[in-house]
Amino acid sequence: MGNRTRTLIATALAVALIAWFLRGADLGDVWNEVRAARPLPILFGALLFVPMMAVRAVRWAHLLRPVGQARVGTAFRTTLIGFAVSNVLPARAGEVLRPYLLAREERLSATSAFASIVVERVLDLVAVLTMLAVFLLSGLREASGPAMGAVRTAAIVATVSIIVILVLLMVLASHPDRLAALMLRATRVLPERVSARLSRLTRTFVQGLGAARAPRVLIMATAWSFVLWALIAWQTWLVTTAFGIQLPATGAFLLQAFGVIGVAVPTPGGVGGYHEAFRLGVTTFFGAPNDAAISAALVLHGINFVPTTLVGGVFMVRAGLNIWNLRAAVQPEEVSIAP
Repeated sequence: MGNRTRTLIATALAVALIAWFLRGADLGDVWNEVRAARPLPILFGALLFVPMMAVRAVRWAHLLRPVGQARVGTAFRTTLIGFAVSNVLPARAGEVLRPYLLAREERLSATSAFASIVVERVLDLVAVLTMLAVFLLSGLREASGPAMGAVRTAAIVATVSIIVILVLLMVLASHPDRLAALMLRATRVLPERVSARLSRLTRTFVQGLGAARAPRVLIMATAWSFVLWALIAWQTWLVTTAFGIQLPATGAFLLQAFGVIGVAVPTPGGVGGYHEAFRLGVTTFFGAPNDAAISAALVLHGINFVPTTLVGGVFMVRAGLNIWNLRAAVQPEEVSIAP
């Protein structure tokens, strides 16, 4: 499937999801809800964009320590570029681009840098599921609806899955040479040059999982993950309550779990998927009026989408990148691993 076809499919999916999200809504009432919302909580929520991105950069720099030294400033710039690209291209393309950009600037292994993104995503799920457990324990009485049983079951299944993934990452990270040898044996049917390259890529990828075998690095990165998702939950609570929706503090933990599911839909910037996931969560479990839920979803998504796209776009221009040369930017390069 070509890039143009994937883009068209993702765009069509985003349009369909937005249409579904807005079904039955009175756009005049939605606009009135936006105008009536309290501006100060929304402004403060928007300002949280800066510390959220800074925490992401600090955490990424920690995860890269087993591979080499990466400056927080570089991690900050490339993270914003990655978010900006994911906002305009489907399938979270920025998650592929940013490790290559950082590796090129810091002279690290691009494959190992990409592996650190895998660890990031796992730590994100650990933080989100832990906070969801806090909600289920302390905020259960404040939510309503028969769907709560399904949420509890899904949380248990997801938690077990994450534990399995964490154990697997630790095992993989502990045996890079053995896994490279296994890859070499498994690919003997291929040309020798291809087999050897796959073996080298396996070794460097597993080296990028080094945080999983470095307890101090993993603990620090996990701590930063909880800080990040606490900030995201705070932002969610501020904006949601600004629209008069009664949301307990721990209720934001449930909504951000819904948001994670929404942005997993491969549309540019999570458009449509995030909106519908938030609307469904806040109306089903907290009894929010539909128009207020739609308004809050649009504003909450907007105060993240707009600044990341604009600031990330500025960093892209300064790096000499544009939408047309992004494909060349993510081609693997032979870069050395810093000592």
